Order: sequence, then structure tokens, then C-alpha cells
Amino acid sequence: MLIYENALWLLLAAILLDAVAGDPDWLWRRLPHPVVWIGKVITFFDRRMNRPSLNSSQRKRAGTLLLAVLVVGGLALGAILQSLLARVPFGAVLTVIIAAVFIAQNSLYRHVAAVRDALESGGLKAGRKAVAMIVGRDPVQLDEAGVSRAAIESCAENFSDGVVAPVFWFALLGLPGLLAYKAVNTADSMIGHKNETYQDFGWASARFDDLINLPASRLSGLFIALAAPLAHGSPGKSLACIFKDARKHRSPNAGWPEAAMAGALDIALAGPRVYPGYKVDDPYMNTTGRRQATANDIDRAVFVMIGACAVEALLVLFFAVVVR
Repeated sequence: MLIYENALWLLLAAILLDAVAGDPDWLWRRLPHPVVWIGKVITFFDRRMNRPSLNSSQRKRAGTLLLAVLVVGGLALGAILQSLLARVPFGAVLTVIIAAVFIAQNSLYRHVAAVRDALESGGLKAGRKAVAMIVGRDPVQLDEAGVSRAAIESCAENFSDGVVAPVFWFALLGLPGLLAYKAVNTADSMIGHKNETYQDFGWASARFDDLINLPASRLSGLFIALAAPLAHGSPGKSLACIFKDARKHRSPNAGWPEAAMAGALDIALAGPRVYPGYKVDDPYMNTTGRRQATANDIDRAVFVMIGACAVEALLVLFFAVVVR
């Protein structure tokens, strides 16, 4: 019997393993993380295919070719691993470990909680330093409320990209889906920028990343809404905020979990933001909520995220029991 007949049980085990153990720092100090290897592949092709001499159309074609290489390569590597692990002793255990490596519950918790701890123990300067590890905006421009909102927004958005999406694609396609997703998502973070260098070359990766994150973003909004009572919030208000404000976000996906979190905490998120070299003047989500977020609100967001992870795990358990 192939181990992927029990894929949802293995996925549940991977979710629990990541929640408990996370990414062991001692291991990744000695070995490159798999995402680092994916990044090296993208950098290799970027240097050879994204040449300044190419015009806009040629760069788009080159970027689309890179996307195809990443998707096909991820699917093929995942299929090979899936086939091999189905036939070796302890293959199921190794599958659980591999899947857990690409699920970021524990890592997300630690990085967001670090901003809360820095604000509480070291003040604004320490908070800015900690939040700079998880967001791209200019930390010097952030006051305490700005640092807190940035951490909360990162918590919500990365819950979708780093937790729900990997789980969704593993549940749907096993290791091939998981590896292909991580390859595309990494490409989007590296070359999916709207600047002179990547607005054409990274166009295909950015658009495809939007497409494959669409299901997870909607699910993540629902999970956050259901976990809202952990922050003394209302699931109804969180859901209402999604339907009212999610479309205000410049991203077709990030608005869903961020709007859900804004409603769950009853604070205003998004709005004008300053990044190195440019500023975005976006509208606020949940305009009736407080704008003066604090470290305590980060703590509440972390509790909601933990609850949302639990909701996701229970959903996987439900389908593992029902689907035979």
C-alpha cells in the first residue's frame, strides 16, 4: 500500500510536528534550508535569463520560462520523492519530516512574538529592529503603533502563505504540490517586485503566485475569523470585515487574512505605509477600529493565529477521518 493513501494523516502529523518542534536552528546552521536551495536555483536562472539587453516582451517570456521550469521541476522532484518514500522503510516518517519543514507555524509564531517581546523589553528601537526581520517597510518611519500593526499584518499574511497554502497544496497533490508551491512562492518573494529589474521578468511568477494562493487566502480568513474569540473578538465582525474591506488591499489575496485579523482584533490595519524608496497610500481596513495598536495587540494576534492553526488541524483531521 502506498503511503499517500494515508496522506492526510501524514499531513496532520506534519502540522503537529512543526507546531511542537518547528525548524531546528542547530540543523539549519549546518545545512542549507531547502528554501535556500530553491533560492539558489532562482538566482542562477535570474543571472542568466534576466539580461539588461532584453526588451520588455523578451523579459516576460524569459520569466515565464523560468516559472515553467520551477513548476515542472517542483512537481517532478516531489513525484520522485513521493515514489521513493512510498517504497522505503520509515518512508512515512520521512514524508512527515519533509512536509513539516515547509510549514511555518512555529517559525511565524517566534518571529511575530519576538516583535512583541522587543517592544515590551527594549522599547521602540528594539521593536523596529525586530519587525525589520519580517516586513519590507522602512522601520525608521514606524512609531510603536506602526511597528505593532506591521507585525500583526505580517502575522496574518504569512499565516496564509506560510501555513495554510503549504498545507492546502500537500493535501491536494502531496509532495509534488508542496514543492511546486514553495518554488513559485519563493520566486515571487525574490523576483516578483514591481521595479525596473523585475516588473517584466518576475511578472509571470507574481501572477501565478496570486493564483495558487487564492484558495489558501480565503481559507485563512475563515480560520482567523473562527479563532477571533481567543482575542475576545467576534467571528461575525471578522467575517464582515473580510467582505467589506478585503478588496481594498493591493494584493488579491493578502486582504483576506489581514481584514479578518483587523476585524478579530477590532483595530485598523493596512493604510499608508513607507517602504525604502517609496510610499504607498492604501486605505485602512476596518476603519472603525483603533489605529493605535500596541504590543498587547500583537499578543492577541498571536493567540488568534494559534487558534487558526488549530482550526486548520481540526479540518485536516475531519477530512482524514471522512475521506477513505
